[in-house]
Amino acid sequence: MYINTVIRIKNAEAAQKTALKIPFSKMDADVLETLKEYGFLKSIEVKGRSYKKVIEIFVNPDRLIQGVKWLSKPSVRRYGTYKDFYRVKNGYGILVVSTPKGVMSGVKARREKVGGQLLFEIW
Repeated sequence: MYINTVIRIKNAEAAQKTALKIPFSKMDADVLETLKEYGFLKSIEVKGRSYKKVIEIFVNPDRLIQGVKWLSKPSVRRYGTYKDFYRVKNGYGILVVSTPKGVMSGVKARREKVGGQLLFEIW
């Protein structure tokens, strides 16, 4: 699940690791693509086939994750329209949203005028 993935990345940065591997899931891959788009990750690679698939993540040492705020959990899910999406830390961070068009940042969802589930804020 994406919660575990983001925490693993944060822990790898704290331990000054340059790369890590996690089991593949489509949701994790979509969240990681969004983080890569905004410079939190250097690159990601999907390796393996079938049930042995893994995602190799390369951490960006120039932009470390300072904090994460979980907005939706498996027990409590939060949804919003595109008008509810806001800037995080005056534009320094991003809001990650799961929409019918895929996982994207709040800025991109607002531009495309599509709402969805608020996943987390990261800065």
